Amino acid sequence: MSVLPIYTYNQPVLKRRTERVELMTEELDAFIDDMHETMQNAKGIGLAANQVGVSKAITVIDISDVEEEEEFEPITLINPVIEKFSDEETEYDEGCLSLPELTGLVNRPEKVTVRYFDREMQEQLIEAEGLLARVMQHEIDHLNGIYFFERMTPVRRAKAHAMIKRIQRGLIETEYPIKPYKPATGKSKKARHS
Repeated sequence: MSVLPIYTYNQPVLKRRTERVELMTEELDAFIDDMHETMQNAKGIGLAANQVGVSKAITVIDISDVEEEEEFEPITLINPVIEKFSDEETEYDEGCLSLPELTGLVNRPEKVTVRYFDREMQEQLIEAEGLLARVMQHEIDHLNGIYFFERMTPVRRAKAHAMIKRIQRGLIETEYPIKPYKPATGKSKKARHS
C-alpha cells in the first residue's frame, strides 16, 4: 500500500463529477487500499477518489477513531447515491483534507439512505445517521464536484474566503503529503545561461 498526495483546493479534478465504476480490477482494488492508507495517514475520516487525483466514483470512510464510533469497520462505497434524506437537519463543524486548516458549520440532514456497491461489486443499501450520515454526504458531494464550504451560509462562506485563498496559494502546512494547485501562467520562461 502507498500513501498518495491529497489534492488541495482548486485542482480541476475536484470540481468535476466523477465517473462510475463498471468493473472491479486488481489495479482498482489496490488503489482502494491506497485510499484507505492515505486517509489513515492523514488522520481523516473520509476520502474521495478525486481527492487523490482519480476521477472515479469511489469513497472510503473510517470513523472508528471517533470516540463514540469505536466499533465501526472501515467501508468502501463505489458509485454511491443518496436515495433518501431525513427532514431533520443538524449543524456540525466540518473540515476537509483538501482544504487543510479550514473548518465551518454546515447544516445537513441527520439521516440518509445510500445505495452503493462494495468492493465485490455487490449492491448494498445502508441507512445511516449522525456522523456516518454526515461523512457520507460530505464524500458524495466530493464525487459530484462540491466542496463542503459551498454548503455553508453566505455569511460563513464569506468569512472562510481568506483561508480558502491561503490554501489556493499553498500557504498552509500539513502533516500529510499534498498536491497544491498550481495555475498555468501561459508564459514560457527563457532559460538563463551563465
